[in-house]
Amino acid sequence: MTVRRCAVIRLFLALVLITLTAPGCSVARRANDARPNPGRPAVIVPAAVAPPQPEGLDGTAGAPGPQVCTAISTALGKELGVKVTAKRYSWNDGGLPALDLCTLLLDDRPVQIGVSALPKQPDSLSRLSSGLTRGVPELGPDARLGTARLAFAAGDRVVRLTSPGGIDRSTATGIDRAKAVAIGLAVRAALPAVLRNARQVDAACQVSTSAAERFVGAQVQLRRDYRVNGALTCIWGTFDATVSIVESFDQETIPEISTTPPPSFAPIGEPGYYLPDQGELVFREGRRVVRVTALSDPARPVSLDTLVGIVGPLLPLFIR
Repeated sequence: MTVRRCAVIRLFLALVLITLTAPGCSVARRANDARPNPGRPAVIVPAAVAPPQPEGLDGTAGAPGPQVCTAISTALGKELGVKVTAKRYSWNDGGLPALDLCTLLLDDRPVQIGVSALPKQPDSLSRLSSGLTRGVPELGPDARLGTARLAFAAGDRVVRLTSPGGIDRSTATGIDRAKAVAIGLAVRAALPAVLRNARQVDAACQVSTSAAERFVGAQVQLRRDYRVNGALTCIWGTFDATVSIVESFDQETIPEISTTPPPSFAPIGEPGYYLPDQGELVFREGRRVVRVTALSDPARPVSLDTLVGIVGPLLPLFIR
């Protein structure tokens, strides 16, 4: 029996097991069938704004097409008096709001820029600026700055700037407040000319569209399907829900296993984990790590069988 056939049989049996046990179990149990920790609430609601990103995702590969970083890099470099370059490609974080992301390099200091893929909603900026306490009046009355993030509104979109080295922290790898404001003003001036079309579709993702729309409860307004070095990303979204399937190759670790409380084992992949507080299923299959997430606002519980149902039609692709 071939390895591929064994994998198909194993995953089919896992799906059958989930289907048979789902009515009596709202949270996945560990492999030894131990009872869930009684300290956990009976219903767990995801608190995440966006799912974890695969390692190394920085715009070196991703989705082609218009993006704000390439649009502003030349003029910004002249204004700031430093070398400013842009990574060529963009990607989407699958969050709520879903952000189209790109990377600027100020000399060798990376700055990630995210622009909401759909028009902003009343709470979009507050979701991005949670935990940010300092005002930035140059970018509007609701703009907020933290140690490494800046969030503000630009027309009918919301924007987030992230500097891994910090903002206004006097670090060699970070940027100062003035540069962060200059980048923000440049982004605002470039929009809406560089906004991406709301529908970017890869035929491989179509088989899971019905399951994604069952979760969001409507026909999706946003599609972000693309490949990063051959690995498939599928994202479906509306103004109040986002579903994503993100495949990545040759990831050495699954960081989610270190979360507190620890994730529950999922009967899919080798290994597989279910994180109800993140609305996430993550599993390894050979050299692939696959993340399946479902987020909504207001937040509602996301069961393991819901996530398996979303990724199920794509499993033959992931176990090739």
